[in-house]
Amino acid sequence: MRTPPSFFRGLCICVSVFVVLLLVAVFAGLIFYPTAEDLIRCLTSAEIRYAVLLSVSTALLSTALCFLVSVPTAYALARFRFFGKSWVNLLVNLPLSLPPLVAGVALLIFLSPATSPIGQFFSSHGMYLVYTPAAIVIAQFFVNTPYMIRIARSAFLSVSPRYEYVARTLGCSEFSAFLKVTLPLAKSGLFAGIVIAWSKAMGEFGAVLMLAGAIAMKTETLPIALYLNMSTGDLSMAIAAALILLVISGTALILVEFFGRENGDVYA
Repeated sequence: MRTPPSFFRGLCICVSVFVVLLLVAVFAGLIFYPTAEDLIRCLTSAEIRYAVLLSVSTALLSTALCFLVSVPTAYALARFRFFGKSWVNLLVNLPLSLPPLVAGVALLIFLSPATSPIGQFFSSHGMYLVYTPAAIVIAQFFVNTPYMIRIARSAFLSVSPRYEYVARTLGCSEFSAFLKVTLPLAKSGLFAGIVIAWSKAMGEFGAVLMLAGAIAMKTETLPIALYLNMSTGDLSMAIAAALILLVISGTALILVEFFGRENGDVYA
């Protein structure tokens, strides 16, 4: 015998519908505010094209670096026992609780020739990192690596170590077992981490602003383009940048959800 819907269930559904309608209304205003002509003009402008190209290229590079660093770190935290592991885990996760602006200031002090021997070393060899496109990659890498490590660690923890032990007994080395057994079984989580890290890199603003600055047509990523055009009152250009970021975020979520369902797990 089916029980009638309870008041609590109805309340939860009503609140959920309200939240969805509110989100739709907010984003609808963003989409329909500019005229179609203004939106097309802004989306095809040289400034937005430059911002898209710079954002995509720096995000891809920083995500690749995140993956190379995060996978061995996450595997060590998931599988190995070593002295100070809890402190390592704490330090790795510390940037997650920091505002990106604080991370950007810390990076600026660390890499600036005026405040750091590291910055002086690079500048003496002709490598100027601050206020350059390279600074964008560094800022994105620093902010997004902890997210990638956290997701990759969860992916490795979901794989039973017994599979690796069996592979070792069949003649695989430790690295070979990791490469042939663990990585394929954890691919869903790793893919989710890559997509999330890339989309977050595309939208990174605070740390990039502090370390790379807001220099038009030089360090102008999509969030910086949004910020610069809002500062100068060009709302249509700002909305164009915001819409591109919105599409990127939505596509990333769809990819994570779809891939997760295909593999029977969701890491979003």
